[in-house]
This record gives sequence, structure tokens and C-alpha cells, in this order.
Amino acid sequence: MVKSIEGCAARAVLGFLALVLAADPAAGTTVGGGGSKKTDCLGVFETSVALPEGKRRIICVDGDPACDTDATIDGKCTFDLSVCVNSTFSPKCNLTGVESIFVEHSADNGDPKFDPDFQALQDRIDNELDLPNSDAECTNASFLTVWVDGPYPGNRCRAGKKKVKTTTQSEFDIGAGKTFVDKDAMKFICKPAPTGCDPQSLFAGTYDRIQTQIFDRSCAVSACHDSQSFAGGLLLETGASYTSLVNVAPVNFAAGQAGWLRVTPGNDATSFLHQKVQGGLDDPFGDRMPRGRGKLKSFLRDIIQLWILAGAPETGWVPGTD
Repeated sequence: MVKSIEGCAARAVLGFLALVLAADPAAGTTVGGGGSKKTDCLGVFETSVALPEGKRRIICVDGDPACDTDATIDGKCTFDLSVCVNSTFSPKCNLTGVESIFVEHSADNGDPKFDPDFQALQDRIDNELDLPNSDAECTNASFLTVWVDGPYPGNRCRAGKKKVKTTTQSEFDIGAGKTFVDKDAMKFICKPAPTGCDPQSLFAGTYDRIQTQIFDRSCAVSACHDSQSFAGGLLLETGASYTSLVNVAPVNFAAGQAGWLRVTPGNDATSFLHQKVQGGLDDPFGDRMPRGRGKLKSFLRDIIQLWILAGAPETGWVPGTD
């Protein structure tokens, strides 16, 4: 029996080492990303996650160390991704000479689908790949964050999704000067942890929930209240939003004339934030927020209202918001 236990222990150690080695980005998976097999080697993705050949998506459960790089149940999955050019992964493609790679929705220019993760990936491409180039090379790993969708009332969550799309161009063709284009895509899906979707396990308090579930996803985005656009003189990014809101006068003339503040602790009627997300204001007060997006779900508007009525605390949980 002792020998059997020792044998099991040895196999367990070997199995653990195999998992560690499999998690090494250098031992990851090359993903062609789709498109013609004749051009698919121009631009490829690499990830540390082990994927079956031909798969172009990662389905991860929040906290799973095999795919979520932070290995923590926190309402999001963090995926590693590198971009490589002039790859030799496919024998059906021998093209080289990549001149440019463009990541869709990577420019903070008002694009409603702009994503800072895509911008960071584009920056790595621009700064780490010496283009134009006919050599095989890769960027260092960039990290993509995919939030689970929720929490919804009843502590329910749904899977969150994000898709990276790139366009790689080469003008290499022996004696012909022909242009080749390789369009690639890869999808990342984050499923909620099986232990549930309790807000108190995902957020530090009510305001952290407002920041993470509302501002980060719907307000501190391109052409709105991010550090690039600074619409209405209001910054709603993490670390800056609270002092930009509470007891601060709005720049909107009508709201200022009415004596409103962006957030009036204890008074939702004179809190411009509450009024703007509810909608239905007259023209002088401006559009409903988030502008150009769907109206915030009623339970999220209720969380903002309860937080204001409770005095707009920066920390702690307000009853009914957890």
C-alpha cells in the first residue's frame, strides 16, 4: 500500500509539472484566426491556453487557472494574447513581408465599440513589431479582460464575450507585387463561476459596484466620460469618478440654475446623475445617459438611487444594493 501511495504521489507531481509547463506562454497555442489558408500565416494569435487545432475561441470559467490568468473568482476572466507575423505554423502558407496590422476598435476616436484592451494590443504591435518585416516575430503578451454579464437580481450572471479582429497586409509576391490581406478573429468567453454570482464576492462595496458594473462598462468609454473625451468636464474612470461627482456642480447651465449637483448626498431629486440615467428631462438638461446606448436596466438605476439616498458613501454596502 505504501508503494502504491508513493507511486500516486509521484504521478501527481508529474501531472502538476505537466500543467505548469502547459501554462507557459512559450508552450501555448498558435491560432490562425480564419481566412484563406494561403494567407493565414501573415498574422496569427498566440495564447498560453491549450486549444484543439483549428479552434478560434476560448471558453473560460471565472477563476479557472487553465485560462483565467489571475486564477481568481472576481467576476471577470483575464486572457493573455500575443500577435505574430510571418508565421510558419501552416505548411499551406509561405507568405511573408507583413507591412501592417490593424486591430479593429482600437482607436479612441468616438468608436462606440472602442476597447482599451484592443488599444493596448495595437500599441504592442506598433511598438514591438519591426514592420515592414519578412521575419517571424511576436509581440509580448497583452491581456484582455472579459467581464461576466451581471450580476442581475437574484445573484444571476451570464457569460461575457469579447472578439478581437485584426487585418494584416503584405505586399510580398515573387515578381508580381501583389497585395495580400489576412483577416483574423478570435473570441474570448468568460462564464460565471459555479459558486454563484454574489455581488459581495465580486465588489468591495456599493460604489465599487456602481463603478465596475455601470461606469466602467457604459460611461467611461470612448467619446463619453473617459480621460480622452472628458465629456461635460466629467471623468468617470476608476480612481477619479467619486471626486468628480459628489458635491460637484454640473457644467450644464440648466442644471446649475436649478441648484442641482452632479450627486447631492441624500437627495436624488437634485442629483443630476440620477436624473440623467432616468431620462425624460427637457432639452436644456441634455440627453439621457448613457448617450447613444441602451437605457440602464432598472435595477442598476435603482442601485444608483439607493446609493444617493443613503448619502453617497464611497465605501461600504448600502442596503438593497448587494
